[in-house]
Amino acid sequence: MTRLLGYVDPSDPRFVAAVLAIAFNPLFWNVVARWEHKTRKLSRAFRSPHLACYTLGGAILLLNVLRSHCFMQAMLSQPRMQSLDNPTAYRAGLALLGVGSVFVLSSFLALGFTGTFLGDYFGIFKEARVTSFPFNILDNPMYWGSTANYLGWAIMHASPTGLLLTAGGGPHLRCRHPVRGALHR
Repeated sequence: MTRLLGYVDPSDPRFVAAVLAIAFNPLFWNVVARWEHKTRKLSRAFRSPHLACYTLGGAILLLNVLRSHCFMQAMLSQPRMQSLDNPTAYRAGLALLGVGSVFVLSSFLALGFTGTFLGDYFGIFKEARVTSFPFNILDNPMYWGSTANYLGWAIMHASPTGLLLTAGGGPHLRCRHPVRGALHR
């Protein structure tokens, strides 16, 4: 880890923007979803829990595009790591990107839009808990897939900054899923 930090300039505005985007996104959707679950104010404002969920989902998608852009800009603005700058590492990153994409896309297909974008907080539930692929392989496949995607990009770009940002992006798993588990009991 110390070796990685030697490559990273934390004062670079692109790095700061990436850190803020990575931290803000899960904070935003957790706060909004929990607020909706307690008050139903979004559902009332949009006159439909489905429309409110679609709107939040659209906002989350836009924030994810911004996060990905900031992540990429931070990686490209910082030095590359020589030991990762080789065809084998590139192929490993590409493989991670492929596996991550399979987990993300198959999770989305299994859950649907409202299942993916916090519909349970809006009172929109599937008839039964999803246990098909990829949920039969691991818990939270969308998040692990997304992490694999970012890790893959970091390795493909031989970016210590990308590795550091990827490692820092996982804590939101701990703050979100205990609440969602309680909703499904």
